Amino acid sequence: MTQAAKGKLIAIIGDEDTSVGFLLGGIGELNKQRQPNFFVVNKNTAVSEIEDAFKAFCKRDDIGIILISQNIAEMIRYVVDSYHQTIPTVLEIPSKDHPYDATKDSILRRAKGMFSSEDFRA
Repeated sequence: MTQAAKGKLIAIIGDEDTSVGFLLGGIGELNKQRQPNFFVVNKNTAVSEIEDAFKAFCKRDDIGIILISQNIAEMIRYVVDSYHQTIPTVLEIPSKDHPYDATKDSILRRAKGMFSSEDFRA
């Protein structure tokens, strides 16, 4: 079955707990080049490695959504903010130790900028 027929993958960039949770949920995959669709970040992970993983996921045509823990997105904010493609879609998510903060989510800020407050009135 071709990748287009199967659909696109969800990629995850997160701490160990977040990543393992999604992997236990069944999102873990390896493509034909044996590249995983997940990247686990720990205290020894260099920012450049996170940046490289994010850019690599953005370039893959088999990935439709990139989930990234918001605290990790903050570490590479300049890269996340410069990403403007629709697919793969980038979603910032909370992690066990870092709650979600909507004010830091650049994608949400960009989406809110597309609408006026009058669009939300009934």
